[in-house]
Amino acid sequence: MSDKIHDLGAGFWNIRGTFRLGGVLNIGTQCSLVQLDSGKFIFLDSYGLTGDVRDEVMALTNQGQDVEAVLNVHPFHTVSCAQMAKDFPQATFYGSRRHHKQVPDVQWADDLVESEAVAKRYPELQFSLSQGIHYISPNEMIHAGSLLAYHPASKSLHVDDTFMSPPVKLLEKVLPELLLHPTTKKALKNETNAGKTYCDWATNLAHEWRDVRNFCAAHSYLVRFNEGEFEKALLTAIDKARPKLEQA
Repeated sequence: MSDKIHDLGAGFWNIRGTFRLGGVLNIGTQCSLVQLDSGKFIFLDSYGLTGDVRDEVMALTNQGQDVEAVLNVHPFHTVSCAQMAKDFPQATFYGSRRHHKQVPDVQWADDLVESEAVAKRYPELQFSLSQGIHYISPNEMIHAGSLLAYHPASKSLHVDDTFMSPPVKLLEKVLPELLLHPTTKKALKNETNAGKTYCDWATNLAHEWRDVRNFCAAHSYLVRFNEGEFEKALLTAIDKARPKLEQA
């Protein structure tokens, strides 16, 4: 996976980035750039932009001056926040409570990224916080929870970890096009019917966001769906996992 920016139309760009585990294995990462109705821009997630991708982003955003905010939607994706704050010092930075704790040098906004106040501020996007599982798990190795962001104008869904695509395109023929994060079961809250709550939330999301065409997942790749395929793929993944999750 090498850094690349994809123009998905209607003011939405998905940036595929590099993230190496232990400095060796590149599992990839992402951020997305969204142009607001005002003409200004926001980022979904932080990433250290370099090379041609950085040049293109700067050209789009008046050398970064038109970036008004960065919404860090996954509480465990914190590596690039400090660099992003240096690159776009005029932007408002939104994050979860974990972002505030892990990267205290960033001047975080008081409103948390998952708050209703932030959602109302950006009506160009629709947000959904994962239900039935921990958003910020007490186990640092469990990253299934996140805030999902859907951009109806471009039919693009930005999601980190919660839902995934097969990590290698060659696996498409033997694996479904969407997967649940492998730690989903461990991420369930210690509450009655947590598994059912999660599955019902994801099922409702499949229906509400059935028009998704561009599925932007953090550690895999960009999936392009035809009409109706996203809904079917997510429902298939949920139906397969529901028995185990509801019995947990």
